[in-house]
Amino acid sequence: MKKDRFWITALALLVFGCEAIIAPDRPDANPNAVFEHLWTDIHHRYSFFEEKQIDWQAKKDQYRSLISEDMDQYELFEVLGDLLAELEDGHVNLQSTFNRSRNWSWYEDYPLFYDEQLIFERYLKTDYRIIGPLLAQTVQNTLYVNCRSFERTLTAQHMDEIIRLMQFHDGLIVDVRSNGGGNLLNALQIASRLTEEELIYARQRFKTGPGRSDFTPWAPMRIVPRSGEKYLGKVAVLTNRRSYSSTTFFAQMMRVLPQARLFGDQTGGGGGTPAYAELPNGWTYRFSGSQTIDLDGAQLEFGVPVDQLLTHPMDHTPGSDAFIEAAIRWLGE
Repeated sequence: MKKDRFWITALALLVFGCEAIIAPDRPDANPNAVFEHLWTDIHHRYSFFEEKQIDWQAKKDQYRSLISEDMDQYELFEVLGDLLAELEDGHVNLQSTFNRSRNWSWYEDYPLFYDEQLIFERYLKTDYRIIGPLLAQTVQNTLYVNCRSFERTLTAQHMDEIIRLMQFHDGLIVDVRSNGGGNLLNALQIASRLTEEELIYARQRFKTGPGRSDFTPWAPMRIVPRSGEKYLGKVAVLTNRRSYSSTTFFAQMMRVLPQARLFGDQTGGGGGTPAYAELPNGWTYRFSGSQTIDLDGAQLEFGVPVDQLLTHPMDHTPGSDAFIEAAIRWLGE
């Protein structure tokens, strides 16, 4: 008898429960619930409200009025994307199957001073070396190294080759303009071959709770020299407003090296480590979950300044790259 009841129950679940099993109702995935989930998580875990003077409660009141139960997913995505854009943070995104929100205000209102065609035609030419993710060429007896991304793995063997080439050159130029970042370890791979001593270059803390002061203690971030050959001569680093995230960290590393000098325009920032989460409707999002400051206490979120600012129109001559030329002059001094 019990066996019969088991099969009747199983059959009932099969007949009447298929919809629940295959496509369960998700009352928590309605537009209002999704909005509330996103706003609340950002409220509890985003790192820069005070530094950016953002009234997140006011933003909730503003955007909540745009949410309705009958709006479609595209309308909801637009509202949530606009809400996140209020953070003015390149590490904040909303991701769905049909779009990805983003904020590019950290560079889109500024000239980039980077002409890729000019750089290839005049400086890299056609016989440049390809050393992993790095492009290298001799320019007036200096080694010009172009690094457009820290996404691709930069190995110790790649840096061995850069260091080997330095015995034939009088100075090093590392061009990280328009490098949007990537893996911080790749940036450290370069920095670790330019010093013989361990250096603290920044301090970082992580958000741990809903309170505005809920952070871990500040912890030092270090450049640890690697074993093997190093280059300790002069290094010129070129940056612009599109140098972001781990490239901002790299620029800060270079600031603490006594033999390095930064040229161009300040970096775009991106001093918060991205944290990732998922909304009830399956969309994913990320936001800055930490803060990083330089040795003077300035937030890397707002960029790293250069030693020689080259943003005035008088600095630029048609047919040449003012950043590279300024670096060459300094290296030759």
